[in-house]
Amino acid sequence: MSHRDVSRLVALLESRYRKKTRRSLAVHRRAEKVMVRGGSHSLRLYHPYPFQIRSAQGAWVTDVDGNSYLDYWQGHYANILGHNPAAVRSALKKAEAEGSLHTGFESESQIELAELIIRRLSDGDLRVRFTTSGTLATMYAVMLALAHTGRDLVLKIGSGWHGASPYLLKGIKYDPRTGFNGVESAGVPPEVLRRTLVTPFNDSQALERLLERKGKSIACFILEPFLGVGGFLPASREYLELARRLTERYGIVLIFDEIISGFRFCPSGVQALYGVRPDLSTFGKLIGGGHTIAAVVGRRHILEHCETKNNGRRRVLFEGGTFSSHAEYTHSGVAMLRTLIANAARVYPRLAASGESLRRGIEAAFRKEGVEAACTGYANDSLPGSSLFMVHFPRRAWPALSPEILADPAYVDLPLREDVLKLALLVEGVHVVHGGGAVSTAHTQTQIRRTLQAYAQAARLFRKYLF
Repeated sequence: MSHRDVSRLVALLESRYRKKTRRSLAVHRRAEKVMVRGGSHSLRLYHPYPFQIRSAQGAWVTDVDGNSYLDYWQGHYANILGHNPAAVRSALKKAEAEGSLHTGFESESQIELAELIIRRLSDGDLRVRFTTSGTLATMYAVMLALAHTGRDLVLKIGSGWHGASPYLLKGIKYDPRTGFNGVESAGVPPEVLRRTLVTPFNDSQALERLLERKGKSIACFILEPFLGVGGFLPASREYLELARRLTERYGIVLIFDEIISGFRFCPSGVQALYGVRPDLSTFGKLIGGGHTIAAVVGRRHILEHCETKNNGRRRVLFEGGTFSSHAEYTHSGVAMLRTLIANAARVYPRLAASGESLRRGIEAAFRKEGVEAACTGYANDSLPGSSLFMVHFPRRAWPALSPEILADPAYVDLPLREDVLKLALLVEGVHVVHGGGAVSTAHTQTQIRRTLQAYAQAARLFRKYLF
């Protein structure tokens, strides 16, 4: 696909969007007076302005103008049962009845949540410590690895997004000139960034070469076994098995970031499907039932670095925060995991089938109009299915699929996905991020068909205005 002038189509879509969201615009203008860009999360603040939510239920969200949208963002992929599922609402009522909404004390529900997670993962002596966000969980996991090994280098995957902890704000966005070696944020000390190394995803030879040179100085290797922001790409079994062998050989702590993938593909981490056990794992999103719960789970002898009395070990101040293990949140997390575990035989095949229908259907809709489009999010030989989907518009034939290719403007038309497609779907009543998102159990087959009709309409507009 060559570079095309999208201005006429964008103007048309913006006009339609503005007509249906007048009250949202008024609310957004009010927000701009008190918040940077009118909000607190960049992905939510899309052009020309975001619609403002009034209610959400199941697969739907409704804005202040009364427009309803089929939603595939689903709470940043946290709402696998859809918005406001009955099981979670019931758990919140129980917490409220017990009078345990933020007491600042320990509660039995956090023990139950930890037990549920460990039972689904355990192949040894594991421990859990809860916190309130994925950023904090990955930050603490890295700190634990640094303390445990006494080393000062951190290794991560190019395109891996692990939140905004300082050690991991490198190698997220791809630059064709410099690769994944750029720094994503000002305010991070250069010395911290110097200690962060980046290696390509699924590239076994690159990993072996790097560890031959630097392995004895690296404290940890952190990666997503299923890439999120990097393109919804699964790791190969061979790559994860190699990562496990090499990290053991060099005494490196292997960390799996399962903030997105945990309990999304099966009632456990995807590590269970691959048969590869890391030393530490981070979980979030689903384990809180839509609330602010995240966790570091791992080998007891590593987690014990956050003990107050640790017998001379290097102590990590992983002390928790005001809202760590909040009883309301842990009740919700227990309800979510119990529901997924009890209904796994029905839930996961249904999610996989819906994801497959969307990916294949989207590709077919654009192909019918002569527009080249391809989805990622497909499963591999280790994953039985996937409920995640992301849409890409190739400019030319892809070589082997990788995060580098998916982020390279020479190969992929990113503005067409991020800006034009988003608006084209919004005016049809479908809300996506990065061209797609996550299916929940609340999305029915009727709603999947309606979604594909919206993509088909977008494809017709693309053909009319861009070709």
